Amino acid sequence: MSGKYDLVIVGGGISGASLLYTTATFTDVESIALIEKESEIAAINSHCTNNSQTLHFGDIETNYTLEKAEEVKEGAELLAGYLENYDADREMHDRRSKMVLGVGDEEVDKLERRYEDEGFGALFPKLRAIGRDEIADLEPKVVEGRDPDTEMLALQTPDGYVVDYGEVTKSLVDRAEEEAGVDVYTGTEVTDVTPTLDGYTIETSDGRFDCDVSVVAAGSHSLQMAKELGYGQDKVLLPVAGSFFLADDLLNGKVYTLQMKKLPFAAVHGDADVHDDSITRFGPTAKLVPTLERGRISTVGDFLDVFGLNGAAFLSYANILSDRVLLPYVLRNLVYDLPEVGPRQFLPHVQKVVPSVELEDIERAKGYGGVRPQIVDTKAKSLDMGEAKIVGDDIIFNITPSPGASTCLKNAMQDTHTLMDFFDGEYEFDEQAFRADTIDNFPRPDTPGDPIPADD
Repeated sequence: MSGKYDLVIVGGGISGASLLYTTATFTDVESIALIEKESEIAAINSHCTNNSQTLHFGDIETNYTLEKAEEVKEGAELLAGYLENYDADREMHDRRSKMVLGVGDEEVDKLERRYEDEGFGALFPKLRAIGRDEIADLEPKVVEGRDPDTEMLALQTPDGYVVDYGEVTKSLVDRAEEEAGVDVYTGTEVTDVTPTLDGYTIETSDGRFDCDVSVVAAGSHSLQMAKELGYGQDKVLLPVAGSFFLADDLLNGKVYTLQMKKLPFAAVHGDADVHDDSITRFGPTAKLVPTLERGRISTVGDFLDVFGLNGAAFLSYANILSDRVLLPYVLRNLVYDLPEVGPRQFLPHVQKVVPSVELEDIERAKGYGGVRPQIVDTKAKSLDMGEAKIVGDDIIFNITPSPGASTCLKNAMQDTHTLMDFFDGEYEFDEQAFRADTIDNFPRPDTPGDPIPADD
């Protein structure tokens, strides 16, 4: 196959699909192709077993500053609005109570300050500070068996969206394909990207694509492709593989524990699976792996391409891993994969959420978890937590660790504006229509019939 397109998007996960939907539906770009190397879209990190199924608003993520929460909130509301608009039967998501739990005087004080003094209560009108009795009403197992003299507080909201990002990805692509001039190619691996006078030539396992502009939304591989074109030379990746433990029906919604600011990917939480609320997942664990995709030895070489094997990369890794918080955490997480020993070592984290859980109640989840590439800035020799984007000459590279899935539509909106600049005004983006299709459908506190009952 081959073709000439105005825009080619590389990557068929939630990020690439969001941009395809946005550009195909709300711009007048005439021809768009999406290229995915797997035989189907959403096969890697967007698959429902390979992520935490969380729509992050910033309300219960205690590593977020208020400013970060404000940014993430709009992105989450865009996606939540899409789900409210197009998923009335709850095939792609569910709404359940969620809370961040503080146990003990110190954690209770932190949550009280966060809610009252730091402004999170004002930013999130549905967020409530609740005590032991209300926690027990919503999540009986969280209180059952806990020392009655131990102080407890939770920040709780009914707006707990659990999401099958794989199904959302398919929905976005399906809607995009309803528009003229949109082609989706699966089983098509990119082998080379070459700048031309008119844009880019993208060589693939199934032929050549020529385009005026391109967006690479291929997760960890985005930085790999960027480096091949001379971009992102001051960045490397620290791939973190997440896994989960499973238990029977213990929780009605999502229960977070307080997060460490240096470890934003580390807070253990418990929640019911999006498609089977009789299964409770606890995690994630997080271990460093030298691959760009979970369980694929073939991507070790890809990791080495991104790593670069240079002095700056080694010094950055050494600086990061010598941190007195991060190093013990990394070492502990290596243990969780060991038979018998792993579940025993992880059990106290589960009991922080559900005190009555015993060792025989949990088991290592097989086939769950993906790789999240934490971005390392080799100039600062530090982790650059969150999403990263490299904008080049008529090309964008999106590297999207958490909360990339939650803010996929916001990223798509921002990238679409950049693409319109690339096209020098030849095409237009109807942002008003985009918002009407998405965020305008998000239920506000004064929406009739809302809020939903907290134990739904």
